[in-house]
Amino acid sequence: MFKTIKTVLTVSFLLFASQVMAEQKAAVQTKLASESVLPVDVVMKTSKGDMTIRLNSEKAPVTVKNFLSYVDKGFYKDVVFHRVMPGFMIQGGGMTADMSEKPTSNPIKNESANGVRNRRGTIAMARTPDPDSATAQFFINLVNNEFLNNRPGRPGYAVFGEVIKGEEVMDEIASVKTGRRGPHANVPIKSVTILAVERVTTAPNKEKKAKQP
Repeated sequence: MFKTIKTVLTVSFLLFASQVMAEQKAAVQTKLASESVLPVDVVMKTSKGDMTIRLNSEKAPVTVKNFLSYVDKGFYKDVVFHRVMPGFMIQGGGMTADMSEKPTSNPIKNESANGVRNRRGTIAMARTPDPDSATAQFFINLVNNEFLNNRPGRPGYAVFGEVIKGEEVMDEIASVKTGRRGPHANVPIKSVTILAVERVTTAPNKEKKAKQP
């Protein structure tokens, strides 16, 4: 009788311990999942002022990871906004002041089907006609550019974040005089330089809520 009771108690304890461990594991996984989609902010310091950009790692995980890889290795230091088109967008992230293109990592998968639209203040990846050709270059929408969004049978341009502070800076950049440099059109006469792009550390409960698309 005693051995039977002892066996039952042992089995019950093991089942209870197993359940507790499973619940703890689930809690850890939930926490990690929650943390993995927390917004990441970066500050883009330019010769015209600073812009704070909130990256959307939930909707564009591949694109954000790629962008941050360039941020973390200082790739964007001293590159320029080499294409400025008022009423459309400002593009940068890959050219130096002499219009030389910096070497980049491999291109990434296009995430334009993520449901995030090319609205004013959003940042999206620049690319060639090949949808999966984006590397380091990006553009910031100055207006709602709906024609750049993903459509059935036609990939769009992947939005991966938005300017949450410093919209006046992007408008200031858009106002500069431009001209042609060799094969390149809409190039600022006087370079608009990205001095650095750096991560911003903020407590989750103090983060400014981003505008909804």
